[in-house]
Amino acid sequence: MRDCGILLPISALPGAYGIGTFGKEAYDFVDWLVKAGQSAWQILPLGPTGFGDSPYQAFSTFAGNPYFIDPATLMEEGWLAEKDLAACDFGKSKTKIDYGKLYVERFPLLKKAAENFVKNAAAEDRAAFRKFSEDNADWLPDYALYMAIKSDRGGASWDVWPEELRLRKEEALAAERTRLEREIFFYSFLQFEFDKQWKALKEYANEAGIRIIGDLPIYVSFDSADAWGSPELFQFDEDHRPIGVAGCPPDAFSETGQLWGNPLYNWKYHADTGYKWWLARLKKAFEWYDTLRIDHFRGFDEYWFIPAGDETAAGGHWEKGPGDWLFDTVKFVLGKDVDIIAEDLGVMTPTVEALVERTGYPGMKVLQFAFDGLSDSAYQPHNHIRNCIVYTGTHDNDTTLSWYRTASKEVKEYAKKYLGIEGCSEEEFVWAFIRTAYMSVAEHTVIPMQDVLVLGNEARMNFPSTTGTNWQWRMTEKQMTKKLAAKLCDMSKLYVRYIEKPEKAEEEAVKAE
Repeated sequence: MRDCGILLPISALPGAYGIGTFGKEAYDFVDWLVKAGQSAWQILPLGPTGFGDSPYQAFSTFAGNPYFIDPATLMEEGWLAEKDLAACDFGKSKTKIDYGKLYVERFPLLKKAAENFVKNAAAEDRAAFRKFSEDNADWLPDYALYMAIKSDRGGASWDVWPEELRLRKEEALAAERTRLEREIFFYSFLQFEFDKQWKALKEYANEAGIRIIGDLPIYVSFDSADAWGSPELFQFDEDHRPIGVAGCPPDAFSETGQLWGNPLYNWKYHADTGYKWWLARLKKAFEWYDTLRIDHFRGFDEYWFIPAGDETAAGGHWEKGPGDWLFDTVKFVLGKDVDIIAEDLGVMTPTVEALVERTGYPGMKVLQFAFDGLSDSAYQPHNHIRNCIVYTGTHDNDTTLSWYRTASKEVKEYAKKYLGIEGCSEEEFVWAFIRTAYMSVAEHTVIPMQDVLVLGNEARMNFPSTTGTNWQWRMTEKQMTKKLAAKLCDMSKLYVRYIEKPEKAEEEAVKAE
């Protein structure tokens, strides 16, 4: 069934707490999506972020980002008072996230909530916490211990911890569990609240006819509970140091390639264990999302091995990934109907294309890639197939308005001629891009919110291979207008992407107006 959706990270939602949360504004956005005739909300990874603030470099692949826990909901639950929230300074800007202020202000607030939970929680609250801890016992204890040790050591990466902790000597770990008991509870409590608030929001979205498209990075961060807690999963030496790290070869984004630094998987170990860790990872993901986009899908066919210590990715080489074995196992254990999107962008080889085709997962088509070569390409709408998702751009692209402004004269002329809008304003060009995505034969289309709002470079989410200025953009509440929703809704109906919403959702949308 043809449908359409919007790409907007949780972090980019409006609100009073310095970053988007699972609070009222998230529910308002769901209502807006309903009025806009949308059926999907795509987000970025939900993991807890560290240095660089990238959701693709999280402290755990199983845990959630504490910044997204809504303080107002904690107040409603009785774990915070209004004066606690009023005393915090989350930054004055409504369109940019100040991660420095968040780090300083949010965690003391969350610790106060955890302390009040310990003092005042009713029996049913304590029972719910115990059940959550039991249900997540395969990852939560290691994650909470890892974060407690990390916090106690000023945020230092686990590879510089004392050897007995770095190598996970049981006697040393037992001592830390006793010494850091309160901190361990704190990090467990955060995951309990995150999970509860997120699942409530997801349920609301689903009842409104909106499916959630999540995002799973293929790799985990080196500085993560996963790498510290399960070194056997990765290509580490006996001293738990990486032999090689992940990245990608030189391309249009970077002349020297991209050096991500993530640990590479020990695929033989994964195969020998029946891909147990991957199955647990995907099972957890499908608790949180309806559809899952797997980033850098080509890495399952071949991955770029960069020798540890190299300063760029240029000296790397390709090595074989698990291929069909992993996804055959996923389909056998989790079912053939698991809804996965294969991020198949970049340089594609015949073997990668064959893997995507054999899995049956839809791939991605990005319109910003359709005209740079001034020639026939798979990204151009006349070459689209039904089983794909069309985007104007992704979180790694510039906004379409900024892309248009910086494109060469030849690319602009070619794109306008292809789109049939040789004379147009910049705003008209962006909407022609969106309209073309909706017109595509592809079953699904997802448009970044920045393009729907026709924003420029100031709203770009990520500049690949850079740090310090990424993941900061936020939408304002005033930008979610009725007029804009109506325009999108008309387009979704015109190009047969509109899906009738449940009666309850329609009623809620009317109330929201």
